[in-house]
Amino acid sequence: MGQALGIETDTMARAKKNNERGVGASIFWDLLTFNRLLTGPVVHLIYWCGLGVILMVGFGVIGAFVGFLMRGDTVVEKLLALPVLVAGLLVVAALTLTWRAFCEFYVAIFRISDDLAALRQAAESAVAPRTAPPPPQPPRQPPPSY
Repeated sequence: MGQALGIETDTMARAKKNNERGVGASIFWDLLTFNRLLTGPVVHLIYWCGLGVILMVGFGVIGAFVGFLMRGDTVVEKLLALPVLVAGLLVVAALTLTWRAFCEFYVAIFRISDDLAALRQAAESAVAPRTAPPPPQPPRQPPPSY
């Protein structure tokens, strides 16, 4: 889409730079000079770690349910374990959706940053070079006095 609009995106600019120097050197230089933000890919890693924690909470909810079932002696006590399971799974579902929204927010912020950098680069390349000033006009002669 960027090529159709005549805008060079950050990815296209990086691909051109990679042709000039090696890929490893380019990535290292981009990270060293903050031309490439490291936080975007790290957010994906943090997202999966967070889902792992939420999964452990889900296993804890199932364990609590089983614990209530084993501890209860009467049928009523065993039936009271069912709301623990339902409420726990609803909390796990809410946590999953909230965590996803939180991480998507940060990814969107960093993508906006990349888009703004591409727009800035396009605006700088679209600025017309300065042209020579217009030739000077001959001086005006005062009107004749009679």
